[in-house]
Amino acid sequence: MSTIKNKLQSKMKAVVHAVKNKKERDEQKRVSLLRYWTIRYLVTLVIGLAIIGLVTGIIIRQTTLNKNIDIDRYLAEEVAARMLDQIVGTDIPTDGNDELFYNRQKLLELSGSPSIYIVDPNGTILMENRSKNHLNISSFSQKLISSDKEVRKLKDIEGKDYYLVKRPIALNDSVLGWVVVMQSEDELTSVNQEYMLLSLMVLSAAMLGWAAIYILSKRLLKPIENVAKAAKEVEAGNYDVELNEKVKEQEVYDLVHSFKEMAHKLEQLESIRAELLAGVTHELKTPVTSISGLLQAVNDEVVTGDEAKEFLAISLQETNRLQKMVSDLLDFNSFAANAIPVNKKPSLIGESIKEMVYQWSLIQDNAGIEVTINKPEGDIEINTDTLRLQQIMLNLLNNAKQAIQVDGKIAVTIYSADTESLAIDIRDNGTGIPVAEQDLIFERFYRGEEKKYKVRGLGLGLPFSKMLAKAMGGDLKLKESSREGTIFTITLPFEA
Repeated sequence: MSTIKNKLQSKMKAVVHAVKNKKERDEQKRVSLLRYWTIRYLVTLVIGLAIIGLVTGIIIRQTTLNKNIDIDRYLAEEVAARMLDQIVGTDIPTDGNDELFYNRQKLLELSGSPSIYIVDPNGTILMENRSKNHLNISSFSQKLISSDKEVRKLKDIEGKDYYLVKRPIALNDSVLGWVVVMQSEDELTSVNQEYMLLSLMVLSAAMLGWAAIYILSKRLLKPIENVAKAAKEVEAGNYDVELNEKVKEQEVYDLVHSFKEMAHKLEQLESIRAELLAGVTHELKTPVTSISGLLQAVNDEVVTGDEAKEFLAISLQETNRLQKMVSDLLDFNSFAANAIPVNKKPSLIGESIKEMVYQWSLIQDNAGIEVTINKPEGDIEINTDTLRLQQIMLNLLNNAKQAIQVDGKIAVTIYSADTESLAIDIRDNGTGIPVAEQDLIFERFYRGEEKKYKVRGLGLGLPFSKMLAKAMGGDLKLKESSREGTIFTITLPFEA
């Protein structure tokens, strides 16, 4: 036996330890909303800006390449025109003329040092510049020179890719030679300064975006943090929380305002709960004390004969009252747990209500109370549970009777609320329900200040009736209440 007990204790400790470890792991995984949001925003921003920077870099590179190739074209054309000026009426000179090349390069602000060649129609090089990146080429192929393409890309020349731009030296439709400009792709696409500027802009945008979202998130999360702290206060039983409602964001304001209202309502309900617990205890204790005292008197023969019978009759009355209160508690709890079924069937609502009011009148002392029923000329058939509807009607009629003082009138009116539902109004000319209590009448165990001292009960009638109405697909609401009287409305669907 001791061994089994030790094993059970060990297993329980292991389970508790596992649950505790899981809780600690879960807590370690949690991060603050500010950190969670700003980090993910920064990562998203960096990825987005990196993609934009990459695409922009590709566009800049291609644009620079096209621009520099166009400049090389202009350079070739300028050199060709210059050569024509020098050789009109003569053959192409074979002496080098570096000034011809360098002045043109400087004038066009070329990037890098292109290789410039003057070649004859057969591709033999007649003149060339001597730049630091000059390509030592003896001649160009006839096929390359005679090609229709003015711009060609040549791959893997001395380990680099080059672009070749050619321009004819033509006189009277006769090609005397060609100007060939060659420059490496690296030089044509060299935009280091632009790349640096682009990187700086991307980095600045990322930092600015992160700083902006951090500041804005911190400002937005401040009221949420306050609500979270207030929630912990409420969890600890302190409902008197202070929250600043001076926020501009509508959703945050709704959150703060709703939480304050909820805390206030919880404080009210907690106060009511404590009061009602004492009230329910008193309501149950009173008949028990009365019964005990009356039976003790009969048992001790303090009273005898007819007086003893009267004491027994009073004891039976108190016993019935006690049974009813216990029954109300059981019914309410059973229905709240969906343990009581609702059986709907087609019923003529006018006839059913008339029968319910008649049965209620038979068991009540209705002296001085006039009850009227107003219904449509043609009776209305709906699908409902007449037994549950009768429970609601009896409770509302009893409440109306208790509210009436003199010259009482109760009016039951049946009408179509809309195309989908039927409404039943129960109107009385009683004292009405105070405005401060109207939001609480459907709270379980709640009884108004005036009613709790006049009427015995647990305060479950209206909450139970509302639950019954909702179970049948409808609702029970307080339509209006004032010193001139009160109107409760039952709504039921035509089809359910």
